[in-house]
Amino acid sequence: MTKDYRELIQPLLDWYPDHHRDLPWRNTTDPYCIWVSEIMLQQTRVEAVKPYYHNFLEQLPDIKSLASCPEDQLMKLWEGLGYYSRVRNMQKAARILVDEYEGRMPADYDKILSLPGIGAYTAGAISSIAFQLPHAAVDGNVLRILTRAREDARVTDEDKTRDCIRTDLEDALREMKTENYGMFNQAMMELGATVCLPKGEARCDECPWNKDCEARKHHTIDQYPVRKKKKARRIEEKTVLLIRDGSRVLIEKRPKKGLLAGLYQFPNLEGRAGEKEIVSYLRELGLDPLRMTEIGQAKHIFSHVEWHMQGYEVRVSDLTGFDIPSEKSKCLLADIEQVSREIAIPSAFRFYAEQLGLEIGMKNRP
Repeated sequence: MTKDYRELIQPLLDWYPDHHRDLPWRNTTDPYCIWVSEIMLQQTRVEAVKPYYHNFLEQLPDIKSLASCPEDQLMKLWEGLGYYSRVRNMQKAARILVDEYEGRMPADYDKILSLPGIGAYTAGAISSIAFQLPHAAVDGNVLRILTRAREDARVTDEDKTRDCIRTDLEDALREMKTENYGMFNQAMMELGATVCLPKGEARCDECPWNKDCEARKHHTIDQYPVRKKKKARRIEEKTVLLIRDGSRVLIEKRPKKGLLAGLYQFPNLEGRAGEKEIVSYLRELGLDPLRMTEIGQAKHIFSHVEWHMQGYEVRVSDLTGFDIPSEKSKCLLADIEQVSREIAIPSAFRFYAEQLGLEIGMKNRP
């Protein structure tokens, strides 16, 4: 089923100049800056991204600096944003760009799409905004506004639906012979972010499509987009330990693959461990606990799993011997100030980091 989007294009282009937010990544056509912003904005609110965007570009101003950035520094720059595979893939892509394209983003949609971590949406955004190539950037926000506008009942979770909508939209843009591909994509993003909101909060009176929107005419806005029913998240119980001797704390590196791959965490046990289990674990590490204090519960939600955590602060007399990881333990001794400066702790452990006076990410930075 082909959807005719032609009559939607010009009203949106006319609306955008006077109604868009002044966001830092909209004041540039530099493909690197656009790339950084689009990756950061995946699964993350605009206001949360702003300080990260400025800091990241200040520390890594171009593709070559991203390609050569040490891993711990890169993770620290991303600390608090979550979904760390995003920035790992960015670095993989940056190294390809250095090796094959002299450190420049190619003005070619297919070549951009071939880079690690870049899907059709991001490739469409970069190619249209930076290079004015005739490609659409179709994400969840865009699927919502388009399916409402045309009462499109196709399931938006399916790749074939996204591909069809993107193809139809690109055909309409080419037929209209507009050269404002980048502006149109940004206008769709803006409409979805500020006007055609999810969960029945659409501001239809402010929408440039209010006369052309089929869902508004028929009072069916809440029925779109159509999605598959999500599976319930798996619950995992964990016992988190802050093992300290004064200003030093034990941390450990997670496995290289899987959830939060390669990041540092506080030692933890699967399930809700009791005092005997915790003491047994500490003895295995060769530690003699002086005092153990319960420090509260925390929850963190990932896309498919929830961690329900119970934390304890464990005071020990001396952590000497953990300066270098051993076969016996993955734990590493770190000064709390060193963690604050150099080591990324995932936001899943934010509550427990705060018990040590650690600030995760850039929550309070201007």
